[in-house]
Amino acid sequence: MILSVSGIEKSFDGKTILSDVSFHIEAGEKASLIGINGAGKTTLFHILLGEMSPDKGEIYLSRDVKIGYLPQIAEYESENRIEEELLRVFEPLIRMEEKLREMEQQMSEDADPDLLERYADLSHRFEESDGYAYRSRVRGVLNGLGFSENEYALPIQYLSGGQKTRVMLGKLLLQKPDLLLLDEPTNHLDITSLTWLENYLSGFSGACLIISHDRYFLDRLTTKTIEIESGKAHVYNGNYTYYIQEKQFRSKIAMRSYEAQQKEIARQQSIIRDLRSRGQEKFIKRAQSREKVLEKMELVDRPQELDASMRLHFKPSIESGDVVLTAQEVSKRFDQHLLFSSLSFEVRKGERIALIGANGIGKTTLFKMIMGEEKASYGDLHLGVNVNPGYYDQAQENLSDEKSILDEIYDAYPQLIIPQIRNILGSFLFRGDDVFKRIGDLSGGEKARVSLCKIMLSHCNFLLLDEPTNHLDIQSREVLEENLKAYEGTILFISHDRYFINQVATRTLELRPNGMVGYLGDYDFYLEHKRQEEVLEEKTVQSSAKKDFAERKASLSEIRRIKNRIKKLEDLIAADEQAIEDINAQMLLPKNYSSPSAYQKLEDQKNALEEETEAYMEEWDQLQMQLDE
Repeated sequence: MILSVSGIEKSFDGKTILSDVSFHIEAGEKASLIGINGAGKTTLFHILLGEMSPDKGEIYLSRDVKIGYLPQIAEYESENRIEEELLRVFEPLIRMEEKLREMEQQMSEDADPDLLERYADLSHRFEESDGYAYRSRVRGVLNGLGFSENEYALPIQYLSGGQKTRVMLGKLLLQKPDLLLLDEPTNHLDITSLTWLENYLSGFSGACLIISHDRYFLDRLTTKTIEIESGKAHVYNGNYTYYIQEKQFRSKIAMRSYEAQQKEIARQQSIIRDLRSRGQEKFIKRAQSREKVLEKMELVDRPQELDASMRLHFKPSIESGDVVLTAQEVSKRFDQHLLFSSLSFEVRKGERIALIGANGIGKTTLFKMIMGEEKASYGDLHLGVNVNPGYYDQAQENLSDEKSILDEIYDAYPQLIIPQIRNILGSFLFRGDDVFKRIGDLSGGEKARVSLCKIMLSHCNFLLLDEPTNHLDIQSREVLEENLKAYEGTILFISHDRYFINQVATRTLELRPNGMVGYLGDYDFYLEHKRQEEVLEEKTVQSSAKKDFAERKASLSEIRRIKNRIKKLEDLIAADEQAIEDINAQMLLPKNYSSPSAYQKLEDQKNALEEETEAYMEEWDQLQMQLDE
């Protein structure tokens, strides 16, 4: 255990933010910290970093634990260029390298034995410190985080906030702290960079505590979920999907306990009333005795129920034709820069299509072309019959900072009466006096909800949504998903939220520099087909090198290597099968099958072993076939 948090409490202006928060993090563990916006997650990070003192409670860190912190908004000042900044992590190695070059120069002039010995010693230490690989590590991280080689020399002072955040994240990853505190690390990353970061952190030896609304990212990476709800921490020993299932299970049990206690309280109160109504002293004493028992009873709090907010049914005012959008050989160029070319695709009524692609490839530009705000450089792009598009801009440029939320909606839809507007805003989590908040004073998530409210009220039949989940907490994302799945029009949306894509999309379009490729399904379907394409491409390469294989096969050393690997695989398969038998025996023990979390943990281990065994068997078959050929 490298971090222990015990009984942390924190209040601001009399309002309790955190109350009796307790959890621990073990070495190498990957955990998520989730909760609605404003729950106190970032406040807890500041307390862990020592930047803020708790009102109560203790934090214990193991000795010499080094913490790395990525804030949600990077306030990053440096006169260095991007690659120079990341290389600063390796300043001791750079000094060693400079010293080696200096000694090499001296040796070329004077072969002093003492100098040769010192050079050999320093060279060994340099190699032991992985000195020959640090530059490639820096470039690997920069590439993984989406920086092209042309951007390595960009001055940091001129970067956007998102680019600065990626630079800061890159430095943290290269520093390899014992504990990483990451506040929304997936913001500003495209899907390719997200996948790279998942893989990097999966292999990272240190521990991570991550604040994120990216449920797909949390599912693939974390093994513990810490939820901050009503100021308290609830710990779930699994990823996000496990947390959802376990929370529902706990909620049902808690509700049963609450209802049983309420039923018992009502029964006792009825008996007390009956005893008092008899008027005799002995009955009154019995009533008083029962009242004392009730007063001492430890009351079970009513479990919080999921908020059914933002669940409204919005219907387009008119129905579009079957073909909503057609693109034929569309290209877009800005001066000498070609964004994309040869886009040909069709959008049909009722489809919910995810548009994905690397950052900067032109997804938002394509949306503006559909809305008529930009013109195609070449090709034909047009809307179908009776298509009424509505555009959600991730920058929320359609909002007026000086207006209140109520006025923003009323001015856009004056046919609505105030009670109607308040009711609609309530469904988008704006309740009571919230409706009088000034737009300019709202958070990014609140502005996103106002924009979504406006576009849903427009009764358009073709929604163009550019990163609709940005700034939304998990609860708001989930209810938005439900609304969009119930929407009767057509949706084309840009998103890096892979969980959201899986929930909403019926088709996925990948924008590439030289065209558009369609996949009939959600993100996981797209991913599976991409893997198949890669396998097919690899097989093509292998097929072209088949003649070379005949020569390699004749090599005795190659045959010996294959046989050794087959023997190793047989040992691994036998070990896994024994482990699976052991787990089956453990699953039959009362202490395990009576505990949902323990049973689930064993089942996850068993599934992982079965998948590993299957992979070993496939490799064994392939090697056996090579020997037989």
